[in-house]
Amino acid sequence: MNHHPPRNGNTFILQGCVGRVQVAIAAHSGDYNDEHVRAVRGVLDGLMVCRPTVLLGGYWGLMRVVADEAISRGLRVVLILPIEHEDVEAPSGAIIIRTGMEFRERSVVLIRSSDSVVALGGAAGTIMEVLMAYAMGKPTIVLKGTGFPTDRLELAFPDYVDQRRTTRIMYVTDPYEAGRLACESRPSAVKEQG
Repeated sequence: MNHHPPRNGNTFILQGCVGRVQVAIAAHSGDYNDEHVRAVRGVLDGLMVCRPTVLLGGYWGLMRVVADEAISRGLRVVLILPIEHEDVEAPSGAIIIRTGMEFRERSVVLIRSSDSVVALGGAAGTIMEVLMAYAMGKPTIVLKGTGFPTDRLELAFPDYVDQRRTTRIMYVTDPYEAGRLACESRPSAVKEQG
């Protein structure tokens, strides 16, 4: 009996997820306000266009709001947990991946597993995930006007991070538009350059 997961090239595929769009949502791990909750709902409204699997790096802070709202809408949610929080009490209905990896390593799995990335606002971790998505050619949509440090990304990188131009980083103020763009965008083939 074969106990190995199915493979597609060098990528493992979750059984039953073949062909389904997977959108990673990078969001602040700390405090948030009512405006941030409204933004989550708007992004999820936009994501209903394609009803993707929602990938999250945890179940705390704004990520918890995303998970709960997505599950309430019938979307599949996958929590890719770092070793520091593998014991988090997750909602029923979420698929849990206990990575055994610390925060930043877990982010590699989160972004690599996605077809596109929406940054709902955050600090260093979210910024790192945006840059990682760019390096991997993952379409990345950054929500502006959140009050988080990610609002300053557009000043540094108005559309591309470097000469490779792997994918344009899209900056939007409308949460619905962020979700819709994540549904419509597909990763580009990136030749790894280090």
